[in-house]
Amino acid sequence: MALRRIRPLIRKEFTQIRRDPIYLTLLLIFPVFILILYGYVLNFDVKHLPIALADEDNSRFSRELIEKITSGEYFDLKYRLNSMAEIDSLLDHEKIKLALVIPQGFARDLLSGKKPQVQVIVDGTNSSSASTGLGYLNAIFQQYSLKLNLELLEKVGAGKLGFPVDGRIRVWYNPELKSSKFLVPGLMAFILMIIIVLATSLSIVREKEKGTIEQLLLSPLSPAEMIIGKIIPYLLLSLIGAHLVLLAGWGLFGIAIRGNYPLLLLILIIFLFCGLSQGILISAVATSQQVAFLLAGISTLLPTFVLSGFVFPIRNMPLPVQAITYLIPARYFLVCLRAIILKGVGLAAFYREGIFMVLYALIITLVSLRRLGKSFEK
Repeated sequence: MALRRIRPLIRKEFTQIRRDPIYLTLLLIFPVFILILYGYVLNFDVKHLPIALADEDNSRFSRELIEKITSGEYFDLKYRLNSMAEIDSLLDHEKIKLALVIPQGFARDLLSGKKPQVQVIVDGTNSSSASTGLGYLNAIFQQYSLKLNLELLEKVGAGKLGFPVDGRIRVWYNPELKSSKFLVPGLMAFILMIIIVLATSLSIVREKEKGTIEQLLLSPLSPAEMIIGKIIPYLLLSLIGAHLVLLAGWGLFGIAIRGNYPLLLLILIIFLFCGLSQGILISAVATSQQVAFLLAGISTLLPTFVLSGFVFPIRNMPLPVQAITYLIPARYFLVCLRAIILKGVGLAAFYREGIFMVLYALIITLVSLRRLGKSFEK
């Protein structure tokens, strides 16, 4: 009986969305566009760092060390320097990130058993790339030093030596260690939350501004039925948009769904329901579309980007901030999404997060309906 009453409202909402290209763009095209844009822009892989080199020794050993540093994909040799005085200008103009100086007598000290020093000058303005680059260099120096020690021991008759520990490393879920496989699921949560909250809140507030909300109140629909009739079209279109995002993630970034698709669909619906309930709450408070737009942006943009674990690990945040993250539904959705898409695990691995999302959606929906009911009575 209730479904029969809200069916005309659902048809009306679909008709209104079809006539307004902005809503169709917002729900279907914009999510894919944002995924493509940020999927390529956001990248934590530190590679091809430009470096400068001053080889004052120009020996076989120095050339061998240079070859080890520049043969991989982590460093690109851009400048060969004649003097150290050139380093300051290159760093000031951000033409290089690191500079290496191999001193004169490098080979002589190696052959005599001394420990020659290689000077490394790093641009520390970007601490992330600087620390990662130094990590790469330290690993190369250690491997090269170990190689020289083994060669020396073999020459003095120690026989053929090898590493005492043979580490066999196996990376699960993301063997290539691409940051895109970590970031793209987070982008999905980020995009879907913003879009669904914004679309839902603007839809209901628009009815208030146009005065058509009074006509709906005169109908036999209760406030709850009216809200259900208005959000069902946005839920269905958001599901289509979510699948377009999944398709774009698979086609452009190679992120396939490893886990159970029905389980992923269930988690998507629960998360979208969280966004819908938040949008309803904003529409109950906002008096104009401008206010609704502002509240939707404030309550979704920064919290989802900063406090959900999308970019910054929650465990590294201060304890008061970690407590705030428990109020962000995207935090739980990201755990579920990465578990299903990247790891292929089942509900047992993230059922707590699913329960938290359901509770969040129910509580916010009840508060929103009560608030809307009071505003309708006025």
